[in-house]
Amino acid sequence: MSVRNKRLWGATLVGLAGILIAYAKVGAERFWLNWVLWFVFLLSLALGALFLVALEHLVAARWSVPIRRIPERLSTLLIPLTVIGLIGLAAVPVIYPGARPEALADKLLAGKAFWLGLPCFSLRVVLCFVAWLAALAVLVKGSLAQDRSHDPRFNIRARRFAPLAMAFFGFGITLVAFDWISALEPAWYSDIFGVQLFAGAFLAGLSATVLMVLHLQGRDRLPEVGRDHLYNLGGFTFAFTVFWAYIAFAQYMLMWYADLPEEVFWYEKRLHGGWLPVILVTGVLHFLIPFFALLSRDAKKHPGRLRWIAIVMLLAHFLDLYWLVFPALMPQPVFSWPELSFALFFLGGALLWIRRVRGLGEDMPVGDAFLKQGLEFRL
Repeated sequence: MSVRNKRLWGATLVGLAGILIAYAKVGAERFWLNWVLWFVFLLSLALGALFLVALEHLVAARWSVPIRRIPERLSTLLIPLTVIGLIGLAAVPVIYPGARPEALADKLLAGKAFWLGLPCFSLRVVLCFVAWLAALAVLVKGSLAQDRSHDPRFNIRARRFAPLAMAFFGFGITLVAFDWISALEPAWYSDIFGVQLFAGAFLAGLSATVLMVLHLQGRDRLPEVGRDHLYNLGGFTFAFTVFWAYIAFAQYMLMWYADLPEEVFWYEKRLHGGWLPVILVTGVLHFLIPFFALLSRDAKKHPGRLRWIAIVMLLAHFLDLYWLVFPALMPQPVFSWPELSFALFFLGGALLWIRRVRGLGEDMPVGDAFLKQGLEFRL
């Protein structure tokens, strides 16, 4: 075992010990809020990576074929996250008001009791993971098998399956937004909340892909991937940075303008008690910095700039989710040893998994007949 793996295992085990102690010391509510936060963060990253894979097959893109193996590997995080999600179902009766027995006494929640209750919630989670794992089996397992078989029929199967995979993704990411986040305060709703999470998930998957591509390039494992490929990754990052900002602001603006009590209470809670600085920092990291840093053509293909922007985007996505999840039960931002323990456990575990699967198949889909066209891609 390498020194880096030993350190990651050490950090993960320390984090595990910390979260077990946190359950006894800080209470179940704060424990499960942290669990849900990290679960949704890593799940959105994995789904964003799977979206990139499905999108390539859907539109028959050629430029992205040489780097497709990277999001394929990242999307395999869905396998351990299935276990994390099933364990997370224990949080439903604790922190989700609609699943508690007293919800029947509330007229609003009583009407949603069947949907918000633990049985129906659990069924949706299971069905989502079945759909996502099916997409993983078709798109990723099939791609890995093509490395050996060089069977061109996989491309046909993948393109035919891609629309269904997109449906799995679209419905699934919407359910994640409404079930795991919005249901923490079931009196509030937003028609575009799922779109906001989609934008963040796409950016998270894209940023993780950029970091892995640059990591492998630094070890001479992707020498054929050039600046033009990086430019497209940078262009996607720039475009979806603007898209995320537009959706997030549009949601706030519409609710501020309407000024309906059943809507504005959600924002009022998140703009007071110390939460305003969190969203301001998130806005700077999620929009202002990447927008101006990637504004020029050359910046979009500069490896050093893309690397630190990708790190900033992942941090911004986490802060965005923190701002969405924690104010439901926490009047003030909290970050101390329990949150650090969760960070060590989930980040350490995720990095161990990624290090394990970074040797999965070849670094490029060598069995894909379109790889040559992808390597010849020039702007």
